[in-house]
Amino acid sequence: MKTVKLANGTNMPVLGLGVFKVEEGAELVSAVKEAIRLGYRSIDTAAIYGNEVSTGQGIRESGVPREDLFITSKVWNADLGYEETLAAFDETLRKMELDYLDLYLIHWPVEGKYIDAWRALEKLHQDGRIRAIGVSNFQIHHLETLKKTATIMPVINQIELHPQLTQKELIAYCTENNIRVEAWSPLMQGGLLDNPVLQEIAAHHNKSVAQVILRWDLQNDIIVIPKSTKAHRIAENMDIFDFALTPEELTQIDALNQDLRVGPDPDNIDF
Repeated sequence: MKTVKLANGTNMPVLGLGVFKVEEGAELVSAVKEAIRLGYRSIDTAAIYGNEVSTGQGIRESGVPREDLFITSKVWNADLGYEETLAAFDETLRKMELDYLDLYLIHWPVEGKYIDAWRALEKLHQDGRIRAIGVSNFQIHHLETLKKTATIMPVINQIELHPQLTQKELIAYCTENNIRVEAWSPLMQGGLLDNPVLQEIAAHHNKSVAQVILRWDLQNDIIVIPKSTKAHRIAENMDIFDFALTPEELTQIDALNQDLRVGPDPDNIDF
């Protein structure tokens, strides 16, 4: 699996398996094991997903050495704060039965809470319990606020990103500040699969619309974590390294932007 080097020198796979909305149980364990068997090396979960136990089980049962995998989780809003975040991290490791995480993120920028939570992430990183630390759903002004007090800047900003929400200004800011962008909901929860522009490009390359979107991400230097529990979809999502979109096709896809979110607006969160 191709990797990129994060600002702190850690190598992260460009493609990973997301497990959002997948319940604890055999289906998830099987999906994680199948993804790893196929060559995925990055698995992304979060405390709020309620599936860290099965995700950890799949990782342990994969047969692949832990050091060859890149595991991400996220601290939930209710646990933001210095001591609260330290405790939440311990609980995540307990559930996953892991000794460390490769990446730990603040899930949402809850005003008045994420500064103290970030101090906790910095301590966990300095203690060697997390290889890299980052944020999720942060806008430019959140990152600017964090910059005022942070001793370590985030190496990742995981955001909703797909052809109808291209977030070019935020990506440019992150790039200028050595923050890698990672896309969640890259397929817009299936909402783009019948788009005629994407269908035409997909037909030209003899690929699926999903593969075209994921390829668009990679060619824009975006790390991507599509979610699936079906073996054939997990395999299909990985089969994106044998073709390239033309500059014209990339422009066509960019032009689909409508600043349309399927998830919450980070500036208006009440959860």
